[in-house]
Amino acid sequence: MKWFGGLAIAALVALSGPAAAQGTAPAAGKPPVELLNASYDIARELFVAINPAFIEDWKAKTGQTVSVKQSHAGSSAQARAILEGLQADVVTFNQVTDVQVLHDRGDLVAADWQARLPNNASPFYSFPAFLVREGNPKGIKDWSDLAREGVQPIFPNPKTSGNARYTYLAAYAALLEHHKGDVEKVQADIKRIFANVPVFDTGGRGATTSFVERGLGDVLITFESEVNGVRREYGNKGFEVVVPPVSILAEFPVSVVDKVAAAKGTTEVATGYLEFLYGDKGQEILADFFYRVHNPDVVARHKDRFPEVRLLKVEDVFGGWKKVSEEHFAAGKTLDTLFARN
Repeated sequence: MKWFGGLAIAALVALSGPAAAQGTAPAAGKPPVELLNASYDIARELFVAINPAFIEDWKAKTGQTVSVKQSHAGSSAQARAILEGLQADVVTFNQVTDVQVLHDRGDLVAADWQARLPNNASPFYSFPAFLVREGNPKGIKDWSDLAREGVQPIFPNPKTSGNARYTYLAAYAALLEHHKGDVEKVQADIKRIFANVPVFDTGGRGATTSFVERGLGDVLITFESEVNGVRREYGNKGFEVVVPPVSILAEFPVSVVDKVAAAKGTTEVATGYLEFLYGDKGQEILADFFYRVHNPDVVARHKDRFPEVRLLKVEDVFGGWKKVSEEHFAAGKTLDTLFARN
């Protein structure tokens, strides 16, 4: 697995499985079909592994040949692209609001999309964690450390990246505890954290590249899955993972883009694609990429790679996604105020 070369860099990747390569004739009434999965920025390698496994599994079950194309960008940017016409059959995002907006603004997704699959349509989850340079020279252990003078955090622009919005929410929630609910102190620290960031990339993979390849910053803040993937791939360059004592639960919501899939005749295959993520094979691949999963057997097999962490929920800290969107992420609200460069 290579995190920054070849397939990993492509914005749109076409994948085909062994069955397609062999040219096996499809079953009667089951013509070949192509899916487009619009996903978040750092999921490239994950779906390079997921897609061939699904293709082979679907072929064995139905006799139908499937190919899957990938589109990757910041989760919020992907949602906007679909609203503007990107013909994605499914979305695999990292933020609930980026799926919900497809219903609210375009009626592209059914109103009950979260009820159609288990765990609120989130087959896996993660949380923001830290990747530091060898020896952790700045002694970064918790969210308050990111506000210290001389510490340079690296994470993408929260205006374009769901990944970065989770970083913002995790820092805000942890600092609320640290400052015993003093919002003024919390927001002052958040402003300092933003001011400490030397460059804001548009998506999570750009931020990883800035930290790993360009050598910028002291700490990369991204999903636990990404920091462990980087450590596995680039361990010889001297990186260490720091799991903060508290973080925010990051669910990864998925949905069929109903209006698109219905028009293209791909609803059955698109639904099967998402259901594959919940099955034993899909959950095993997800865990191998350091995503936390719900299948108890897979959890037990991989328990040694996932340290304990106290995960706060958006619902408990901020009153839910609708409220946090209105109070923090809407134009002119808290995030805009704190993110503004002085």
